[in-house]
Amino acid sequence: QDFQDLRALCLSQGLLFEDATFPAHISSIGPTLLPEEKLRQIQWKRPTELQRNPYLIMDGVSRFDILQGEIGDCWMLAALGSLTLRKQFLENVLPKDQGFQDDYAGIFHFQFWQYGEWVDVVIDDRLPFLNGRYLSVHPRTSNEFWPSLLEKAYAKLRGSYQNLNGGYLSDALIDLTGGVQVQFSLKDPPPDLEEILKTADKSRCLMGCSTSGQSRRNIELRNGIVQGHAYTVTGAVKIPYKNGWKHIIRIWNPWGHGEWKGPWSDDSPQWDHVDPEYREALLRNKDDGEFWMSCENFQEQFSWLYICNNTP
Repeated sequence: QDFQDLRALCLSQGLLFEDATFPAHISSIGPTLLPEEKLRQIQWKRPTELQRNPYLIMDGVSRFDILQGEIGDCWMLAALGSLTLRKQFLENVLPKDQGFQDDYAGIFHFQFWQYGEWVDVVIDDRLPFLNGRYLSVHPRTSNEFWPSLLEKAYAKLRGSYQNLNGGYLSDALIDLTGGVQVQFSLKDPPPDLEEILKTADKSRCLMGCSTSGQSRRNIELRNGIVQGHAYTVTGAVKIPYKNGWKHIIRIWNPWGHGEWKGPWSDDSPQWDHVDPEYREALLRNKDDGEFWMSCENFQEQFSWLYICNNTP
């Protein structure tokens, strides 16, 4: 499907695009994502029906725009969260020649890396709703739609929304970058893990991590960490602490809420011993799913670390 040709055709006919290859139909959701009676209740709505003034992107693209919906695609959203920090990759995935303001025809396109080349995926902008709630990613800002539309394009690439329900963070990192990915088991971590994290962050790598457990169940532990879940690593720094240095790691939960409650978390006393200039630069005390933790706690709580860049 050629995005430019299809959009020009829709504009000339005064029609909104309807994608016959990924229709607003149960087949695009998948037969077993939901019980049958719920599948029959799904309604498809365009952003222009939901908001008077929708935008594809408002004030730039950020991980905090993403709130995971009913679909268990944290593995893809964790990769997407990391992508938002790396503008050089983002522009491949999210082409700039589209939006709701100019030449809007209900058609959008996104690019993913598949088998050695960038593939352009065209979609219409009808999004699935169940009982008035987003089935897909819902935007934190109610009229910003890039996360939901990008997720729909990825669902089309994979065959259905159901095929996003559980997957590998390592696959998503490659699909969004065309890069090379390496993974480390945190049960048997390399001795220089702290340096690897810090260097990867400095080299602008994409990073994610995951906890052990069944992804179908998503059990939240008392310490705030979710089992069988994927997260984004969004920072790794070494800061002066008490009379020495401390390696701390910043992690983001694609749910958009739900944070670690242990040492170095938002309200923890450790921050009282940190120089105010570091504290102000690093700490965002908000329930936005992002938190800091020590390298030791990171190894205890998470099972895998994934690092991806366009070269090894």
